[in-house]
Amino acid sequence: MALSALALCSRALLKIGAQPIASLDEGTAEAEVAANLYPAMRDALLSLHPWSFATAQASLPRLSARPAADFDHAFQLPADFLRALSAGSPGAGRGLVYRILEDRLHCSAAQVTLSYIFRPAESAFPPFFAAALATRLAAEFCIPLTENTSRTQLLFAQAENDLRAARLADSQQATPRAIEDFPLLSARG
Repeated sequence: MALSALALCSRALLKIGAQPIASLDEGTAEAEVAANLYPAMRDALLSLHPWSFATAQASLPRLSARPAADFDHAFQLPADFLRALSAGSPGAGRGLVYRILEDRLHCSAAQVTLSYIFRPAESAFPPFFAAALATRLAAEFCIPLTENTSRTQLLFAQAENDLRAARLADSQQATPRAIEDFPLLSARG
C-alpha cells in the first residue's frame, strides 16, 4: 500500500487494536477520530524538527503593502509553509533579521530567501518519520477509541522514542554545521 494519510491512520489504528479504515469519511468512529486528529498531528510533528525531506528554500514575493512598523517590506509566505528556519538575502539562506506576522514575513531587506519547513506529500515521508508519526497517531487515537489511559501512556512513551530515533536518523543526512564567529575560538588565535 502506498504511503498516504489513510495508510498512516490505518497503521495507527492497528497499533491500538482497532480495525483499519477504508476511507477517512466512511462514518465510523475510527474514521472520524482519524480524520479530525491526523492533519494537526502531521503538521505538529513536521514542525518540530528541520526534517531534510520537509525543508525547502524559496525567494519570497514582496507585497506592495508596507508593514505598519519596525520593518520596510512585507513578503508573502509560501502556501505550504509550516515554520520558518531562517531568512537571508539572495544566494544566502540566513543572516537577515525578520519577523512573521499573520501570513507574511516582515523584513527590511528588499529581497528575501526563506529557509522553511513545508508540508510534503505523505508519499515523500521516509520510513523513520512514517513510523514515528503512526506511533504518535496511535497514542492520540487511543483515549477517544479505547479509553485505556495506561495503553495511551505506553504509546506516548513509544512515540517519543520513535521520534528521537527519527530525528537522529534525519540529522545524520547532512554535514554538521561548523561553529562560526564564536568569541572563544577567535581569542585562541
